Amino acid sequence: MPAVPENAARLETLGRLADARAFHDPLALEDAPADVLLRQLRLMMLIRTAEEQLGDACVAKQMRCPVHLGIGQEAIAVGVSANLRNTDRVFGTHRSHAHFLALGAPVRSLFAEVLGREGGASRGLGGSMHLAAPAYGFLGCVPIVAATIPIAVGAGLAAKMDGSDALSLAYFGDGACEEGVLHESLNLAASMKLPVFFAAENNLYSSHLLIDQRQPSNRLARFAEAHGVEHEVVDGNDVVVVARIAARLAAQCRAGQPVFLEAVTYRWRGHVGPQEDQDVGVRRSTDLSEWKKRDPIQRLGAALCNAGHCTESEIVQMQQAVRCEVGMAWDEAMASPPASPKLTMDAVFADPGGEVSRWP
Repeated sequence: MPAVPENAARLETLGRLADARAFHDPLALEDAPADVLLRQLRLMMLIRTAEEQLGDACVAKQMRCPVHLGIGQEAIAVGVSANLRNTDRVFGTHRSHAHFLALGAPVRSLFAEVLGREGGASRGLGGSMHLAAPAYGFLGCVPIVAATIPIAVGAGLAAKMDGSDALSLAYFGDGACEEGVLHESLNLAASMKLPVFFAAENNLYSSHLLIDQRQPSNRLARFAEAHGVEHEVVDGNDVVVVARIAARLAAQCRAGQPVFLEAVTYRWRGHVGPQEDQDVGVRRSTDLSEWKKRDPIQRLGAALCNAGHCTESEIVQMQQAVRCEVGMAWDEAMASPPASPKLTMDAVFADPGGEVSRWP
């Protein structure tokens, strides 16, 4: 931890939420309907299997596009997205495959985009970090850390001016909290009472550097407190809790106030690419195996079996069906034509007739 003055106020920390050895037990299902939980389990499986496919494709050199994988963090996007509508405005980060897929966007369009095919989410021109699916409410993501946060605030202002009950949501990580634009955005959203949902995925690492080496506290919600923004801190690997808390925060947001959710999680792969990067960063080599025991998919599956909502055999069958779906999506993406070089011009210039080409 960085040294702090002796007379400095003691900052609250995440405590057990950041302890790799905690929260390994099956989830408490509370009163969540079994059919909803089973759909969420399948969706988390779909996201993870899709990302594992991308990781395998990197190893096999089937693509050149760099990918930032969020394996291990699936419960956040699934739990939050359960409370979103396609009329909301959602913005992602450089690690947004889960955000994209959790809203219902097709796996095939993700794969085709990463492969540079015309059938991709951005017609093959953007790659892994430039996804968009407006029909599903996902308006885009960019590689620049924290860059979509102020855009989300602008979208929240537009929603308020339109008189709609749509909310705007920005996903970001703990590293983005060290960018000044987050604090400017929190200030503006709080001052103007904008319907902006700040969704912080605290996986404790910015690239290869542990949060304890970068900040005086590992708890990000302190930034929301400083701006008087309603906030919650949750186990980001518990989809039941994430969905329940996000439901309340989303309702408050639609009523006209910004909210802040800090979901504590851990990415299993390295900052970029398919490797686990166990040889870098303080404690990662020892903590990763413990964090895998907080697997959001395994914990939900075990809880569903314990409650009698399904059997282990049915979960295996579900996983097999997901693998088949992902495999078919990959094959379709591989068979689609490469992006046309002409698209790079059409996306920028008006055609000779004076009409702006439709994009995407």
